[in-house]
Amino acid sequence: MRAVVQRVSFARVLVEGRVSGAIDHGLLVLLGVGDTDTAAAAEWMADKIATLRIFRDDRGLMNLSVEQTCGAILLVSQFTLFGDARRGRRPSFTSAAAGDRAQMLFELAGNALERRGLRVAYGVFGADMDVESSNQGPVTILLDSDRTF
Repeated sequence: MRAVVQRVSFARVLVEGRVSGAIDHGLLVLLGVGDTDTAAAAEWMADKIATLRIFRDDRGLMNLSVEQTCGAILLVSQFTLFGDARRGRRPSFTSAAAGDRAQMLFELAGNALERRGLRVAYGVFGADMDVESSNQGPVTILLDSDRTF
């Protein structure tokens, strides 16, 4: 799994002009599922997102997680995180998981976050979405369950 995690002061997803998910303070997470990902990868990703210490403490240091700050998560599926543009001009998405499998693992990651007591809002899987956010900091972290950046 791959994720782009942004610390936000707000974020929302619109589908056909209607809000499908919105949060105030928390994390906007764009999550892609690869063709070799497993349930273990979804659990690992949820744990990493929930405990990632990228919020400021009372000394201004990034020492707090979204759990510790009572923040929320806006989880948005994004298969294009598995786009391979090393050759040619058009990305290949052959390493992205097929729709049904991707949706199942995406939902598994969301459920794992909810089980931790986090409030999770969602985009609409497979839909054409408009994502609006205010990246606070800015802070953007890349996560990959298969490798370290």
